[in-house]
Amino acid sequence: MAIQNIIFDLDGTLIDSARLTGLIIDQMLADRGVADVADREMDAVGDEAMIAAVMGIHSQDPAADLEEFRARYRRIEVPGNLAFPGIVDGLAAIRRSRRALAICSNKPQYLCEKILCDLKVDHRFAAIVGSDPVRPGKPAPDAALLALGGTADDTLYCGDSLVDVLTARAAGLPVALPVALVEWGYGSAEASSFEPGLPLVRTMSCLVGILHDESGLGLLLHG
Repeated sequence: MAIQNIIFDLDGTLIDSARLTGLIIDQMLADRGVADVADREMDAVGDEAMIAAVMGIHSQDPAADLEEFRARYRRIEVPGNLAFPGIVDGLAAIRRSRRALAICSNKPQYLCEKILCDLKVDHRFAAIVGSDPVRPGKPAPDAALLALGGTADDTLYCGDSLVDVLTARAAGLPVALPVALVEWGYGSAEASSFEPGLPLVRTMSCLVGILHDESGLGLLLHG
């Protein structure tokens, strides 16, 4: 089976978004006279639950605070090194191999586009699918199916969490290759515990090398 299409998760897979999230929360707390700093491991929680958990008693209205958080996110300068090591070069190499790339994320659509544009990698993706109020988020398959550039049989889903595993399953990606987990991801250990034996991508350059090999699928599963 040849891999022709790759769907990537964004947060914790391609970008270290917890750094940016933490910085914004720190700014919000500081503006309220609070010296606490955000837990950098909370990024996978997301949305109002994240705000309520991180800001605690300093968040009387998590929904309003989430809107403030997102407004600050729109304005913040995305660090040029927000992508994990090797990601930018790896995406370019995969595209040179004429494989199609897509993003499937629960991050709001406009934030996905902003980050990828600021990092100057948005043009690498045939589809960027973030969250939309009218569409169920992951692990529902809707976003993954929109991001699917070919067929489920020739598509690899690359993520870092149990949500990604469940999304790949729900979207009908074959059991033989449902999802590969990035070793550096926020939730990869939990996902590996849920389904032991899932392929683990140790570095982006390793993924590129595997895809350049005709037996890439076998190497990914057994190497």
